[in-house]
Amino acid sequence: MSSNINISDATIALIDSLKSTTNAFGLAGTGSEYRIVTEMFLYKFFNDKFGYEAKLDEEYGERLRNAEKWDAEYDTFTDEEVEDLFSYLPASVPRLRPEHTLSHLYNASSQGDFSTLLDQTLVDIANLNARNFSVSTSGKNKVNIFNTITNYVTDTQKRDEFARSLMRNVASFNFEDVFGEKYDFFSRIFEHLLKGFNNAGGGKYAEYYTPRAIAQVMARLLVGDDAELRGVTCYDPSAGTGTLLMALAHQIGEERCTIYSQDISEKSSEMLRLNLILNNFASSLQNVVQGNTLTEPSHKEDNGTLKKFDFIVSNPPFKLDFPEFRETLATDSIRFWAGVPNAVKKVDPTKPKMAIYTCFIQHVLNSLKPNGKGAIVIPTGFITAKSGVEKRILQRIVDEHWVYGVVSMPSNVFATTGTNVSVLFFDKSAKADKVILIDASKLGEEYKEGNNKKSRLRDFEVEQIVHTFRNCEAVDDFSVAVTYDKIKEKGYSLSAGQYFDIKIDYVDITEEEFNRRMANFQQTLTEQFEESHRLEKEIMAQLQSLKFNENVGKDNE
Repeated sequence: MSSNINISDATIALIDSLKSTTNAFGLAGTGSEYRIVTEMFLYKFFNDKFGYEAKLDEEYGERLRNAEKWDAEYDTFTDEEVEDLFSYLPASVPRLRPEHTLSHLYNASSQGDFSTLLDQTLVDIANLNARNFSVSTSGKNKVNIFNTITNYVTDTQKRDEFARSLMRNVASFNFEDVFGEKYDFFSRIFEHLLKGFNNAGGGKYAEYYTPRAIAQVMARLLVGDDAELRGVTCYDPSAGTGTLLMALAHQIGEERCTIYSQDISEKSSEMLRLNLILNNFASSLQNVVQGNTLTEPSHKEDNGTLKKFDFIVSNPPFKLDFPEFRETLATDSIRFWAGVPNAVKKVDPTKPKMAIYTCFIQHVLNSLKPNGKGAIVIPTGFITAKSGVEKRILQRIVDEHWVYGVVSMPSNVFATTGTNVSVLFFDKSAKADKVILIDASKLGEEYKEGNNKKSRLRDFEVEQIVHTFRNCEAVDDFSVAVTYDKIKEKGYSLSAGQYFDIKIDYVDITEEEFNRRMANFQQTLTEQFEESHRLEKEIMAQLQSLKFNENVGKDNE
């Protein structure tokens, strides 16, 4: 097997070659680019995954392994043999018929109308795998894994060459060495795949990508490093592309948990699906829902109540205008017990938006099991809120002892927003007797991404946060562990800085030096007072010189 570095670099090179092709055909930066790149990447993954698993099959594996090329041998299978092979393969393995393989398709690439053949092949594979690899909308419609892609090239004369270029990209690489890799490998690959696709230009519901370091902190503090868990449910009501869920599932153990998610963005849901497939979570795809979590929460019990989960993570949008469904949410006083933020009178890009994240906090708390734990990213301003919905949420999570920790992150950790963020940690079992508050805002290293200045936590800083949090340690100007009663005395503030001891530095100086400094201060103040009096007299004199002019405005009569 090649080294991890070589495998990683080769996989990234494949992604870059696909992006290069979309660029060459004028599709870079378009809404269709991510779909073309991800679909071709996934088609290649499906092809190699099917071949890899088929060669391991007890009934047909030896025949395929001994062949010079497995896909050429697969071309000789009868329809009955194909169906028989399908019956032996696990549900998590994608199904491809002989005519669907990359080799079969590549050999036909010189034919006319090849773009139509590529599109039809993708659609056929999607239909064949609809049961196990589709995601749902909140309206229960299925969203297939592949769609036509060559139609995005508007010049019909160039579509065949576009299709051939895509095939050349994926034919130059073999995924087989990749299948033995784990989360750390795929998280890097997925991060590179997202690069350039995940920005704030996506309109009202722009995707929010959570940096891996923050995702790691959240997962480790929720789960621990040595947790022995089984049959655990993990949920993200604003899942985006699944970074938080993948970090959480990896921390628990991929075979020990089931994933549930919902996100309003079609693009995010498609990327999340890819993320789950790459990380061997195809069995959870049936639990991925595209839709509005707040107005149409899809994960419910048979009696219509919200499904309860063991672990919940979330990085919701902080502020949006949602006047179209604000009143609908306000009628749900059980789920939104602290209320819903008031509507913005006039939609104006320069005006503050509605604090939609407060609704997500309440949804998360309502979706936890009695012993469930959750973590949510929120704007740091929330932790010192003095009024409104924010203050009512703060009061309840402190009064009920649900919040057990807060970590305030460095500024500029997100690509899409300059908002300072903190992470709230919840435990519905209310076992903690103190809350650990960490001010990590001074940590991180600065770097540039394009024209944006950003910050990221380094590995040793992640360890510092995790160690301090778990041990509930008080560290000067970094962390403090405070009782719930103390928090109430401070007006329910969860800001670490408000609990730090004030330190006064005493400096030994001589009486002569003290007198000299005092004389300088007095001289400076005297001069400033004199200047102030001079300005007062000057302003008064100018005011007294002003006279009423009865002719002003008469020229317009």
